[in-house]
Amino acid sequence: MEYGYTRAVPLGFDEAVARTRESLAGEGFGVLTEIDVKKTLKAKLDVDYDDYVILGACNPPFAYRALQNEKEIGLLLPCNVIVYRDGGKTFVSAILPTAAMSMVDNPGLRDVAVAVEAKLKKAVDAVAGEGP
Repeated sequence: MEYGYTRAVPLGFDEAVARTRESLAGEGFGVLTEIDVKKTLKAKLDVDYDDYVILGACNPPFAYRALQNEKEIGLLLPCNVIVYRDGGKTFVSAILPTAAMSMVDNPGLRDVAVAVEAKLKKAVDAVAGEGP
């Protein structure tokens, strides 16, 4: 099952992180959390890892709609977006809410998942230089 929407981006890592935050904001998402995986793995395990950041993005109106349909949906929130380096390239990837929420047997979540997914894809495409 495909669960992420990924695009290579023509940017360095730090610029990609900044542009991803901007692009998410343009689609109504705030970044609630940021996990610097490279830094954390170095500090906790003394291992070296590629540049890798997890951004926990939330669109409050959609989060509220999802919570109205399913109280436990908070277990799947916020929407994670990752920026990472691999093989000398930078990538941005977002969770596919339709895939994540498909495990919840609640038809009321489908419309929310589809709308959020469209916004996340638009944000990722904007960082990649694709789309309007």
